[in-house]
Amino acid sequence: MLLSIQYPAWLKPEIIPGLPMRWYGLMYIFAFATAYIIYRRQIKERNFPMTEDDLSSLFTWGILGLLLGARFFYTIVYDTSHYYLRNPWLIFWPFQNGRFTGLQGMSYHGGAIFGAVAVFLWSKAKRFSFRETADMFCAAIPLGFTFGRIGNFINAELYGRVTTSPLGMIFPNAGSLPRHPSQLYEALFEGIVLWSIIWFFRNRKPFKGFLVGLYFLGYGFFRFIIEYFREPDAEIGFPFLNFTTGQILCFLMMLGGIIWLIIASRLPGREVIRIYDKEHKPQADKEETAAERNKRRKLRKKLR
Repeated sequence: MLLSIQYPAWLKPEIIPGLPMRWYGLMYIFAFATAYIIYRRQIKERNFPMTEDDLSSLFTWGILGLLLGARFFYTIVYDTSHYYLRNPWLIFWPFQNGRFTGLQGMSYHGGAIFGAVAVFLWSKAKRFSFRETADMFCAAIPLGFTFGRIGNFINAELYGRVTTSPLGMIFPNAGSLPRHPSQLYEALFEGIVLWSIIWFFRNRKPFKGFLVGLYFLGYGFFRFIIEYFREPDAEIGFPFLNFTTGQILCFLMMLGGIIWLIIASRLPGREVIRIYDKEHKPQADKEETAAERNKRRKLRKKLR
């Protein structure tokens, strides 16, 4: 028999057997709480003029966008049976066969896209710079993301490919062969390592928006590599050459990160403000400031 580790028999998806409380859902709460605490710390250390109400509102928008995007993207990309397309009212229905199961099936990439759109809309509505707001998000998200992958491990899902490595683990419902615990690889590299890199650059970034590009590049790179250890989705397999769906999306993510870095490095108002003073307010992106100047010019013309 191959040298391997047995999956802990005491780990169960339910926190208390028989009750509709699952570790996966609790991990999401830990993830959001961790990101909130780190974001709040950045506001304080930079004296960033964002109130507690603003922060709560921002996270409400961001979390809602993330959950909607993660669920919708899963039903479109990963549900090859088209069950949810035929029954769209069940997309957010957390019960199956009379049992509470939560929302099983979430897509990271969908959550990232919709979450970014939600933060962009919030920034425009509240007249904050999207680049500043998103940079602080990117310095907070990865550490929280670690908890999500731990939740996958507790669910014994998204396990890796068969391996002869001594790190191989025999997962329940995955046969008798040892597999890479790819959920833990992702928790380490896409979570802790990526967060450490971005956290190091948070006070060293050369321009506003730099951390956004660094996050997309870093996550895309780590996830692309780890996909070689992760078991491809059985229904999808390798849709293009020998690449998984996750690798294709991560390649696009890295490409988007590079394009964003080029654009952000050339945008007006890209200079970084390390610590805000009381008189300095974070301006919204240039479209808004230009609109304000045009309004003042028109008003002066009328007064003349």
